[in-house]
Amino acid sequence: MIKKILFVCTLSFLMISCGSSKNVSGTYQKTASTITPKAVDVASVKSEATEEVKVNEVTVADKIIWTAVTYKGVPYRFGGMTKKGMDCSGLIFTSFQQRDVSIARSSREMYRQGERISLREVQRGDLLFFKTRGRRGPINHVGLVTSVDNGDVRFIHSTTSQGVIVTSLHENYWKRAFIEAKRVL
Repeated sequence: MIKKILFVCTLSFLMISCGSSKNVSGTYQKTASTITPKAVDVASVKSEATEEVKVNEVTVADKIIWTAVTYKGVPYRFGGMTKKGMDCSGLIFTSFQQRDVSIARSSREMYRQGERISLREVQRGDLLFFKTRGRRGPINHVGLVTSVDNGDVRFIHSTTSQGVIVTSLHENYWKRAFIEAKRVL
């Protein structure tokens, strides 16, 4: 029998970029909720046949995501890495650092790390990279995948007008700005 629930996962639909002046569409702001991590100390349970069965184990990616979600609502601040304000790469850097996982500080440097993966392969903990100032410019935005459900990829990131939020990659703005996904864990 499972002793504790792993976590409850729901996310908000918002948009804006860490370097973009694009306005948020109000229709996505009304579906906001949070991810609430719950302590889990059970890695397996016994079935009726007394054989051990694996249950959803808490991964490093889960812990990093839970850390990132604690910053939801923190305002945007260029170069910021605290609850007083964060930029997109500061959110990712701080979330990884607090879980003892080393990663570069800037989105451009993060982009040079990890293994390229297709959107079909994306999973929780992967990074999404964007060019929000046109396709010719450098990578200037990064987000952390929080969930993948029937092809709907959701990610947490820090935006100039909304601060730290969770957004769906299905939103046109982000779909157009998306460049590549990388696996760093």
